[in-house]
Amino acid sequence: MRSHETHKVITFGIPSYNAAADMDHCITSILEGSGYAPDIEIIIVDDGSVDETPAKADEWEARYPGIIRAVHQENGGHGIAVLSGLREASGTYYKVVDSDDWLDASALSTMLTILRGFEERGLRVDLFISNYVYEKVHEGTHQTIGYRSALPRKKIFGWEEVGHFRPDQNLLMHSLCYRTDVLRAADLPLPAHTFYVDNIYAYVPLPRCKTLYYADIDLYRYFIGREGQSVNEQTMVKRLDQQFRITRIMMEAYHLYDEVEPTRLRSYMMHYFTMMMTICTVFSKLSDNPEAKVWTRDLWRDLKTYDERMYRHARYGVLGVSTNLPTRVGNKFTVGAYHLASKIFKFN
Repeated sequence: MRSHETHKVITFGIPSYNAAADMDHCITSILEGSGYAPDIEIIIVDDGSVDETPAKADEWEARYPGIIRAVHQENGGHGIAVLSGLREASGTYYKVVDSDDWLDASALSTMLTILRGFEERGLRVDLFISNYVYEKVHEGTHQTIGYRSALPRKKIFGWEEVGHFRPDQNLLMHSLCYRTDVLRAADLPLPAHTFYVDNIYAYVPLPRCKTLYYADIDLYRYFIGREGQSVNEQTMVKRLDQQFRITRIMMEAYHLYDEVEPTRLRSYMMHYFTMMMTICTVFSKLSDNPEAKVWTRDLWRDLKTYDERMYRHARYGVLGVSTNLPTRVGNKFTVGAYHLASKIFKFN
């Protein structure tokens, strides 16, 4: 039976590039956690892989027709693979799971029970939020990012009921599960061959989400610490141009103070965008590329031109001031503060 002949409560999109070594664990975690339920859908997006990923994707589809589909495309990067999965999705909800990550079985079972309940009762929830866990497998440690201090539990709510997010509580791709129609309507501007598109994914659709639900479950297991991983500090410095590209797209997505009405959502999005500006500024100080300082100067200048109110909030808040200190001593302070924050919040 074709997957579209059975109603799907959720589609899991798995962007996969040369993922043969990891994808089986990822896919198995979803199948086992869902109990091989016919109302879930897994779309493996082979992003022009040159290893065994294409063959493995086809094998998985053959083993579980009606649940798993394989999509093959020319290499376009993570963002294009996310969009391909979204285009093919037939589920009411859509969640991205990267091929080297996995989902907790018990938490996934709970999530599916909740989503099915929404459908059975005719309740529209635009955004389902859950916790995620940094799994530092090589160190044998993990760090859970939860939202119980910031979000109501066991109820459908709007942005006006959201509390304060700590610096380590940003809503990332790992914690988000959107309604598919909301995500499609957002017309996500995910550029090809660019890392860090997950920031756009976790930012641009938010104003379209009118109803939210938070489940205090540790669902997403985010494998971190692999050499060459996109959040590795050395890798981020090397790909600094891509970080600037993503931040510019986010900057131009909204005039936050004119276009985002809910005060608490606007405050959250301004904080998130300021964090992106901060990352660009800090990593330009870590980079040996002489162009990096020019990129930073131009980005701040263009933000001021685009929206002076957003500029003032980003530039003259605590993060903006502390990361734009003049002199070599100021640079050292900025870099030292970043490394301290990295140790505290364990984000790479």
